[in-house]
Amino acid sequence: MRISARNNLKGRIVSIEKGATTAHVKLDVGGTMVTASITNAAVDDLGLKEGGDAYAIVKASDVMIGVD
Repeated sequence: MRISARNNLKGRIVSIEKGATTAHVKLDVGGTMVTASITNAAVDDLGLKEGGDAYAIVKASDVMIGVD
């Protein structure tokens, strides 16, 4: 896979919860859970299955950091 985004995290799909039009895909990335909201059609087109490997690709114009 070639992509311009630099923030990509490889993980394993833990669960896929389909709604009326949108699915929540939970990905375990080294013990941290990342959840993506994508269309049901995208889940089907990508052939996503629980237990399969996938990448969380993060696109953001800004990344902020906060402290207490």
